[in-house]
Amino acid sequence: QVRLVESGGGLVQAGDSLRLSCVVSGDTFSNLAMGWFRQAPGPGKGRLGREIVAHSTRRGDTEYYIDSVKCRFTIVRDYAKNTVYLQMNSLKPEDTAVYYCAARSEYHGSTWPGDYSSWGQGTQVTVSS
Repeated sequence: QVRLVESGGGLVQAGDSLRLSCVVSGDTFSNLAMGWFRQAPGPGKGRLGREIVAHSTRRGDTEYYIDSVKCRFTIVRDYAKNTVYLQMNSLKPEDTAVYYCAARSEYHGSTWPGDYSSWGQGTQVTVSS
């Protein structure tokens, strides 16, 4: 069973940077396409209400960034450490959310949260103005 553990969230000011980490265990990291999602607080939102931020192929090729984070966020994989990172620069208050990493046993990632079989517990990112 794949296990994902995120870290790196926190409270920062607008314009600051954070790097989120997601350590993967329980399966061969190179067999997994990875995605980063986020979810702002609100009633009635489950896993399928999470917003895609970025995803990459199992080989590490970046496939997608949501428009609002392009040129600010970068998804990177370190195969020696079984870790996927989300480097977030020039943070804005609207980036405030719980951030989740997710994995699927396919070559390509996906923008749809229902396509991922494994999820981390999430890490809170709060950006003050």
